[in-house]
Amino acid sequence: MVYRVALLGGSYDPVHNGHIALGEYFATLLQVDQLRVIPTGLPWQKSTLKASSSQRADMVALAFAGRHFSVAVDFQEIERAAQGLPTYTIDTLRNVRAELGPQASIAFLMGADQLLRLDTWHEWEALFGYAHICVAARPGFTIDGAGLPAAVEQAFTSRLGTPEQLRGTPCGRTYLAQDLAVDISATQIRAALQRGEQANSLIPPLVLDYIEQHHLYKS
Repeated sequence: MVYRVALLGGSYDPVHNGHIALGEYFATLLQVDQLRVIPTGLPWQKSTLKASSSQRADMVALAFAGRHFSVAVDFQEIERAAQGLPTYTIDTLRNVRAELGPQASIAFLMGADQLLRLDTWHEWEALFGYAHICVAARPGFTIDGAGLPAAVEQAFTSRLGTPEQLRGTPCGRTYLAQDLAVDISATQIRAALQRGEQANSLIPPLVLDYIEQHHLYKS
């Protein structure tokens, strides 16, 4: 049997129900042996993280506790940041591939907003050589009508595969989850928390308790 792992990276500032829905959907669809959640360290395209690395990792662990599949928090990007190194997804994928070997099925999960700017990522075209790229649509999102950069649209559509193909091959396929239309913004959540508004429908209860206990995202 092919070992299957899904990777869910993000700043998680804070982690929210959209992240959980994305992880659960693909963990189930791809029948993964493990979901690895990877908090970013020094994301070169985001420079204004509010919570510390340890706080973001704590919130991730709380959010994904008790799932029906195996979940691990991967600290490699945080550890690189501690050395003053930026976060590049391609480095993370290379590390995971080196760890798991050439036969493992590795799926990297992202939202539609990330796909829209994929061509700005460091060595983005090399990503397909290390993992499958799985995207969650947002409301109204379609590949041909999304305004994707031409190179990204061509790269993505030419590699479209079925869940069975993704489960049985190491890398190089793409998948768009049209029925997972998640539209939750961490920026909006932080703004709501700063205004003192409730975010119970957007954030897991354990994470919300953690935010309140540590006085995060206050003005």
